[in-house]
Amino acid sequence: MKLYNSLILIAFAISALSITAEVNHSKVLSKDVALKLSDYGFFNNLTKQIPADGVLPYDLNSALFSDYADKLRFVYVPEEGFAEYRPNKVFNFPVGSVLIKTFAYLNDSPESDISTQLLETRLLIRRDEGWKNVSYIWNEEQTDAYKSIAGKTISTQFVNAYGGVQDVRYRVPNINQCKECHQSNETITPIGPKARNLNKDTSYADGTMNQLLKWHQQGWIKENISIKSMVDWSDINENLETRARSYLDINCGHCHIEGGSADTTGLYLNYAENREVHLGYFKKPIAAGRASNNLKYSIVPGKPDESILLYRMQSLDPGIMMPESGRALQHVEAVDLLRKWIHQL
Repeated sequence: MKLYNSLILIAFAISALSITAEVNHSKVLSKDVALKLSDYGFFNNLTKQIPADGVLPYDLNSALFSDYADKLRFVYVPEEGFAEYRPNKVFNFPVGSVLIKTFAYLNDSPESDISTQLLETRLLIRRDEGWKNVSYIWNEEQTDAYKSIAGKTISTQFVNAYGGVQDVRYRVPNINQCKECHQSNETITPIGPKARNLNKDTSYADGTMNQLLKWHQQGWIKENISIKSMVDWSDINENLETRARSYLDINCGHCHIEGGSADTTGLYLNYAENREVHLGYFKKPIAAGRASNNLKYSIVPGKPDESILLYRMQSLDPGIMMPESGRALQHVEAVDLLRKWIHQL
Protein backbone atom coordinates (compact mmCIF):
# COMPACT_ATOMS: atom_id res chain seq x y z
CA MET A 1 0.00 0.00 0.00
CA LYS A 2 2.78 2.45 0.91
CA LEU A 3 4.64 1.65 -2.33
CA TYR A 4 1.51 2.21 -4.41
CA ASN A 5 0.78 5.51 -2.65
CA SER A 6 4.34 6.65 -3.36
CA LEU A 7 3.89 5.85 -7.03
CA ILE A 8 0.63 7.78 -7.03
CA LEU A 9 2.36 10.85 -5.59
CA ILE A 10 5.15 10.67 -8.18
CA ALA A 11 2.63 10.36 -11.00
CA PHE A 12 0.53 13.12 -9.44
CA ALA A 13 3.52 15.47 -9.42
CA ILE A 14 4.34 14.64 -13.04
CA SER A 15 0.73 15.13 -14.10
CA ALA A 16 0.72 18.58 -12.52
CA LEU A 17 3.26 19.61 -15.17
CA SER A 18 1.03 18.44 -18.02
CA ILE A 19 -2.56 18.98 -19.10
CA THR A 20 -4.90 18.20 -16.23
CA ALA A 21 -8.47 17.00 -16.37
CA GLU A 22 -11.40 18.99 -15.04
CA VAL A 23 -14.31 17.52 -13.16
CA ASN A 24 -17.49 17.42 -15.25
CA HIS A 25 -19.65 19.20 -12.70
CA SER A 26 -22.75 19.11 -14.90
CA LYS A 27 -22.44 15.32 -15.05
CA VAL A 28 -22.14 15.22 -11.25
CA LEU A 29 -25.41 17.14 -10.93
CA SER A 30 -27.19 15.30 -13.75
CA LYS A 31 -30.31 13.37 -12.77
CA ASP A 32 -28.98 10.34 -14.64
CA VAL A 33 -25.70 8.96 -13.30
CA ALA A 34 -22.89 8.33 -15.78
CA LEU A 35 -22.52 4.94 -17.42
CA LYS A 36 -18.71 5.04 -17.04
CA LEU A 37 -16.55 6.31 -14.21
CA SER A 38 -14.38 8.22 -16.69
CA ASP A 39 -17.36 10.37 -17.71
CA TYR A 40 -17.06 12.40 -14.50
CA GLY A 41 -13.46 13.52 -15.04
CA PHE A 42 -12.42 12.86 -11.44
CA PHE A 43 -8.98 11.61 -12.48
CA ASN A 44 -6.10 12.79 -14.63
CA ASN A 45 -5.14 9.13 -14.93
CA LEU A 46 -8.01 6.81 -14.18
CA THR A 47 -6.09 3.54 -14.00
CA LYS A 48 -3.37 4.98 -11.78
CA GLN A 49 -6.00 6.85 -9.74
CA ILE A 50 -4.30 10.23 -10.13
CA PRO A 51 -6.92 12.83 -9.14
CA ALA A 52 -7.89 15.82 -11.26
CA ASP A 53 -7.71 19.42 -10.12
CA GLY A 54 -10.22 20.05 -7.34
CA VAL A 55 -10.16 16.41 -6.19
CA LEU A 56 -8.15 15.54 -3.08
CA PRO A 57 -7.13 12.16 -1.69
CA TYR A 58 -8.11 11.48 1.90
CA ASP A 59 -7.50 8.76 4.45
CA LEU A 60 -9.07 7.63 7.71
CA ASN A 61 -7.56 6.89 11.11
CA SER A 62 -9.54 3.64 11.17
CA ALA A 63 -11.25 2.13 8.15
CA LEU A 64 -14.08 -0.29 7.45
CA PHE A 65 -12.98 -3.89 6.84
CA SER A 66 -13.83 -5.22 3.37
CA ASP A 67 -12.11 -8.59 3.01
CA TYR A 68 -8.67 -6.98 3.28
CA ALA A 69 -9.28 -4.83 0.19
CA ASP A 70 -7.18 -1.68 -0.08
CA LYS A 71 -9.12 1.57 -0.48
CA LEU A 72 -8.17 4.67 -2.40
CA ARG A 73 -10.34 7.56 -1.23
CA PHE A 74 -10.92 10.94 -2.84
CA VAL A 75 -13.26 13.85 -2.27
CA TYR A 76 -14.57 16.52 -4.60
CA VAL A 77 -16.19 19.72 -3.31
CA PRO A 78 -17.48 22.26 -5.86
CA GLU A 79 -15.99 25.75 -5.99
CA GLU A 80 -17.15 28.07 -3.21
CA GLY A 81 -18.81 25.16 -1.45
CA PHE A 82 -17.98 24.31 2.15
CA ALA A 83 -18.67 21.37 4.45
CA GLU A 84 -20.33 22.08 7.79
CA TYR A 85 -18.65 20.54 10.82
CA ARG A 86 -20.95 18.44 13.00
CA PRO A 87 -19.58 16.83 16.19
CA ASN A 88 -19.92 13.03 16.21
CA LYS A 89 -21.30 13.04 12.65
CA VAL A 90 -19.88 13.17 9.15
CA PHE A 91 -19.40 16.61 7.66
CA ASN A 92 -22.48 18.09 6.03
CA PHE A 93 -21.13 18.40 2.49
CA PRO A 94 -22.58 20.90 0.01
CA VAL A 95 -24.66 19.91 -3.01
CA GLY A 96 -22.40 18.77 -5.84
CA SER A 97 -19.83 17.12 -3.56
CA VAL A 98 -18.70 13.57 -4.29
CA LEU A 99 -17.02 10.97 -2.09
CA ILE A 100 -15.04 8.55 -4.26
CA LYS A 101 -13.73 5.22 -3.01
CA THR A 102 -11.93 2.64 -5.12
CA PHE A 103 -11.63 -0.89 -3.73
CA ALA A 104 -8.57 -2.77 -4.91
CA TYR A 105 -6.03 -5.42 -4.10
CA LEU A 106 -2.81 -3.49 -4.63
CA ASN A 107 -0.55 -6.53 -4.10
CA ASP A 108 2.45 -4.22 -3.81
CA SER A 109 4.75 -6.66 -2.03
CA PRO A 110 8.13 -6.75 -3.87
CA GLU A 111 8.04 -10.55 -3.73
CA SER A 112 4.59 -10.77 -5.30
CA ASP A 113 3.98 -11.65 -8.94
CA ILE A 114 0.27 -10.86 -8.59
CA SER A 115 -0.54 -7.51 -10.17
CA THR A 116 -2.72 -4.75 -8.79
CA GLN A 117 -6.42 -5.32 -9.38
CA LEU A 118 -8.95 -2.49 -9.24
CA LEU A 119 -12.29 -4.05 -8.28
CA GLU A 120 -14.92 -1.34 -7.96
CA THR A 121 -15.30 2.38 -7.37
CA ARG A 122 -18.20 3.61 -5.27
CA LEU A 123 -19.52 7.15 -5.40
CA LEU A 124 -21.68 9.04 -2.97
CA ILE A 125 -22.99 12.11 -4.81
CA ARG A 126 -24.58 14.94 -2.82
CA ARG A 127 -27.78 16.04 -4.53
CA ASP A 128 -30.46 18.57 -3.51
CA GLU A 129 -32.59 15.71 -2.20
CA GLY A 130 -29.72 13.98 -0.38
CA TRP A 131 -26.98 11.47 -1.15
CA LYS A 132 -27.08 9.27 -4.24
CA ASN A 133 -25.07 6.03 -4.21
CA VAL A 134 -23.71 4.37 -7.34
CA SER A 135 -21.07 1.68 -7.94
CA TYR A 136 -18.79 1.09 -10.93
CA ILE A 137 -17.13 -2.26 -11.61
CA TRP A 138 -13.73 -2.24 -13.31
CA ASN A 139 -13.27 -4.05 -16.61
CA GLU A 140 -10.68 -6.80 -17.03
CA GLU A 141 -8.40 -4.44 -18.96
CA GLN A 142 -8.41 -2.06 -15.95
CA THR A 143 -9.07 0.89 -18.26
CA ASP A 144 -12.47 2.01 -16.96
CA ALA A 145 -15.29 1.08 -14.60
CA TYR A 146 -18.93 0.65 -15.58
CA LYS A 147 -22.12 1.35 -13.66
CA SER A 148 -23.48 -1.61 -11.72
CA ILE A 149 -26.99 -2.05 -10.37
CA ALA A 150 -27.06 -5.77 -9.61
CA GLY A 151 -23.61 -6.10 -8.04
CA LYS A 152 -21.17 -8.91 -8.74
CA THR A 153 -19.01 -11.56 -7.10
CA ILE A 154 -15.37 -11.43 -8.20
CA SER A 155 -13.23 -14.51 -7.57
CA THR A 156 -9.65 -13.36 -7.20
CA GLN A 157 -6.49 -13.55 -5.10
CA PHE A 158 -4.49 -11.10 -3.03
CA VAL A 159 -1.22 -11.04 -1.15
CA ASN A 160 -1.94 -10.91 2.58
CA ALA A 161 0.06 -9.13 5.25
CA TYR A 162 2.20 -12.21 5.81
CA GLY A 163 3.24 -12.56 2.17
CA GLY A 164 0.93 -15.46 1.40
CA VAL A 165 -1.51 -15.66 -1.48
CA GLN A 166 -5.14 -15.82 -0.35
CA ASP A 167 -8.25 -16.65 -2.36
CA VAL A 168 -11.34 -14.49 -1.94
CA ARG A 169 -14.79 -14.14 -3.44
CA TYR A 170 -15.06 -10.37 -3.31
CA ARG A 171 -18.64 -9.13 -3.37
CA VAL A 172 -19.66 -5.90 -5.06
CA PRO A 173 -22.98 -5.01 -3.38
CA ASN A 174 -26.10 -4.31 -5.37
CA ILE A 175 -27.61 -0.85 -5.15
CA ASN A 176 -29.96 -1.78 -2.32
CA GLN A 177 -27.34 -3.57 -0.24
CA CYS A 178 -25.40 -0.31 0.01
CA LYS A 179 -28.24 0.99 2.16
CA GLU A 180 -27.63 -1.69 4.78
CA CYS A 181 -24.62 0.28 6.00
CA HIS A 182 -25.21 3.74 4.58
CA GLN A 183 -28.74 4.34 5.87
CA SER A 184 -29.51 6.37 8.97
CA ASN A 185 -33.00 7.59 9.87
CA GLU A 186 -34.09 6.19 6.48
CA THR A 187 -31.71 8.41 4.50
CA ILE A 188 -28.42 7.58 2.76
CA THR A 189 -25.39 9.00 4.54
CA PRO A 190 -21.58 8.62 4.37
CA ILE A 191 -19.77 6.68 7.10
CA GLY A 192 -16.08 7.57 7.24
CA PRO A 193 -15.46 11.33 6.90
CA LYS A 194 -16.05 12.48 10.45
CA ALA A 195 -13.64 15.07 11.80
CA ARG A 196 -12.33 12.69 14.46
CA ASN A 197 -11.53 10.09 11.80
CA LEU A 198 -9.95 12.60 9.39
CA ASN A 199 -7.69 14.29 11.94
CA LYS A 200 -4.37 12.92 10.66
CA ASP A 201 -1.55 13.77 8.26
CA THR A 202 -1.82 12.73 4.63
CA SER A 203 0.55 13.08 1.69
CA TYR A 204 -0.45 15.44 -1.12
CA ALA A 205 1.33 16.43 -4.31
CA ASP A 206 2.69 19.53 -2.57
CA GLY A 207 3.72 17.83 0.67
CA THR A 208 2.31 16.31 3.84
CA MET A 209 -0.35 18.11 5.85
CA ASN A 210 -3.05 17.44 8.41
CA GLN A 211 -6.22 16.72 6.45
CA LEU A 212 -8.43 19.10 8.42
CA LEU A 213 -5.91 21.90 7.93
CA LYS A 214 -5.74 21.08 4.21
CA TRP A 215 -9.50 21.23 3.90
CA HIS A 216 -9.48 24.54 5.74
CA GLN A 217 -6.79 25.81 3.37
CA GLN A 218 -8.94 24.71 0.42
CA GLY A 219 -11.86 26.67 1.83
CA TRP A 220 -13.88 23.50 2.29
CA ILE A 221 -14.31 23.97 6.04
CA LYS A 222 -14.53 27.34 7.74
CA GLU A 223 -13.31 26.63 11.25
CA ASN A 224 -10.09 25.27 12.71
CA ILE A 225 -11.32 22.12 14.40
CA SER A 226 -9.86 20.81 17.65
CA ILE A 227 -11.21 17.36 18.46
CA LYS A 228 -10.29 14.12 20.18
CA SER A 229 -9.32 11.81 17.35
CA MET A 230 -9.97 8.18 16.70
CA VAL A 231 -6.82 6.11 16.29
CA ASP A 232 -5.57 3.51 13.88
CA TRP A 233 -6.98 0.37 15.48
CA SER A 234 -3.96 -1.64 14.26
CA ASP A 235 -1.39 0.63 15.97
CA ILE A 236 -0.08 -1.42 18.91
CA ASN A 237 1.44 1.72 20.43
CA GLU A 238 -2.03 3.12 21.09
CA ASN A 239 -4.23 2.39 24.10
CA LEU A 240 -6.08 -0.94 23.80
CA GLU A 241 -9.44 0.57 24.76
CA THR A 242 -9.10 3.39 22.23
CA ARG A 243 -8.08 0.96 19.48
CA ALA A 244 -11.05 -1.32 20.14
CA ARG A 245 -13.53 1.56 20.29
CA SER A 246 -12.11 3.05 17.08
CA TYR A 247 -12.55 -0.27 15.30
CA LEU A 248 -16.10 -0.73 16.55
CA ASP A 249 -17.05 2.82 15.57
CA ILE A 250 -16.08 2.55 11.90
CA ASN A 251 -17.11 -1.08 11.42
CA CYS A 252 -20.24 -1.28 13.57
CA GLY A 253 -21.18 2.18 14.83
CA HIS A 254 -22.92 3.38 11.65
CA CYS A 255 -25.66 0.76 12.20
CA HIS A 256 -25.36 0.34 15.96
CA ILE A 257 -26.27 3.91 16.85
CA GLU A 258 -29.48 5.68 17.73
CA GLY A 259 -31.26 6.21 14.40
CA GLY A 260 -29.17 3.56 12.64
CA SER A 261 -30.48 0.37 11.09
CA ALA A 262 -29.66 -1.54 14.31
CA ASP A 263 -31.23 1.07 16.60
CA THR A 264 -33.79 -1.36 18.01
CA THR A 265 -31.06 -3.63 19.39
CA GLY A 266 -30.06 -1.01 21.95
CA LEU A 267 -26.43 -1.95 21.28
CA TYR A 268 -24.66 1.28 20.34
CA LEU A 269 -21.01 1.02 19.30
CA ASN A 270 -20.25 4.54 18.06
CA TYR A 271 -17.15 6.22 19.45
CA ALA A 272 -19.05 8.81 21.50
CA GLU A 273 -21.19 6.25 23.34
CA ASN A 274 -20.25 5.94 27.04
CA ARG A 275 -23.20 4.09 28.61
CA GLU A 276 -21.95 0.62 29.51
CA VAL A 277 -25.28 -1.12 28.95
CA HIS A 278 -25.53 0.32 25.43
CA LEU A 279 -21.92 -0.69 24.78
CA GLY A 280 -23.07 -4.25 25.45
CA TYR A 281 -21.72 -4.91 28.95
CA PHE A 282 -24.00 -7.62 30.39
CA LYS A 283 -26.61 -6.63 27.82
CA LYS A 284 -29.05 -9.34 26.77
CA PRO A 285 -29.79 -9.54 23.03
CA ILE A 286 -33.21 -8.37 21.83
CA ALA A 287 -33.80 -11.02 19.16
CA ALA A 288 -30.54 -12.70 18.16
CA GLY A 289 -31.99 -16.22 17.84
CA ARG A 290 -29.38 -18.78 16.83
CA ALA A 291 -26.94 -15.91 16.25
CA SER A 292 -26.43 -15.76 20.02
CA ASN A 293 -25.07 -19.33 20.16
CA ASN A 294 -26.97 -19.64 23.46
CA LEU A 295 -24.72 -17.00 24.99
CA LYS A 296 -26.42 -14.60 27.40
CA TYR A 297 -24.81 -11.20 26.85
CA SER A 298 -23.37 -9.08 24.06
CA ILE A 299 -20.19 -8.53 26.09
CA VAL A 300 -19.16 -10.31 29.27
CA PRO A 301 -16.26 -8.29 30.69
CA GLY A 302 -13.24 -10.53 31.19
CA LYS A 303 -14.79 -13.40 29.21
CA PRO A 304 -14.48 -12.97 25.44
CA ASP A 305 -15.60 -16.55 24.67
CA GLU A 306 -18.90 -15.86 26.46
CA SER A 307 -19.50 -12.65 24.50
CA ILE A 308 -21.97 -12.66 21.58
CA LEU A 309 -20.17 -9.77 19.90
CA LEU A 310 -16.95 -11.74 19.47
CA TYR A 311 -18.79 -14.91 18.44
CA ARG A 312 -20.57 -13.10 15.61
CA MET A 313 -17.37 -11.37 14.48
CA GLN A 314 -15.70 -14.78 14.09
CA SER A 315 -18.56 -16.42 12.21
CA LEU A 316 -18.78 -16.77 8.43
CA ASP A 317 -22.39 -17.98 8.53
CA PRO A 318 -24.53 -15.33 6.71
CA GLY A 319 -27.25 -15.72 9.36
CA ILE A 320 -24.85 -15.11 12.24
CA MET A 321 -21.88 -13.02 11.11
CA MET A 322 -21.43 -9.37 11.92
CA PRO A 323 -21.13 -7.17 10.04
CA GLU A 324 -23.77 -9.08 8.08
CA SER A 325 -22.61 -7.77 4.70
CA GLY A 326 -19.39 -6.54 3.11
CA ARG A 327 -17.22 -9.48 4.01
CA ALA A 328 -16.66 -13.14 3.19
CA LEU A 329 -13.54 -13.52 5.35
CA GLN A 330 -12.93 -13.28 9.06
CA HIS A 331 -10.96 -10.21 10.12
CA VAL A 332 -8.45 -12.21 12.10
CA GLU A 333 -6.44 -9.27 13.48
CA ALA A 334 -9.56 -7.43 14.65
CA VAL A 335 -10.93 -10.53 16.36
CA ASP A 336 -7.65 -10.78 18.24
CA LEU A 337 -7.88 -7.10 19.22
CA LEU A 338 -11.47 -7.39 20.48
CA ARG A 339 -10.63 -10.58 22.36
CA LYS A 340 -7.82 -8.81 24.24
CA TRP A 341 -10.04 -5.79 24.92
CA ILE A 342 -12.92 -7.83 26.36
CA HIS A 343 -10.49 -9.92 28.39
CA GLN A 344 -9.10 -6.85 30.19
CA LEU A 345 -12.49 -5.19 30.88
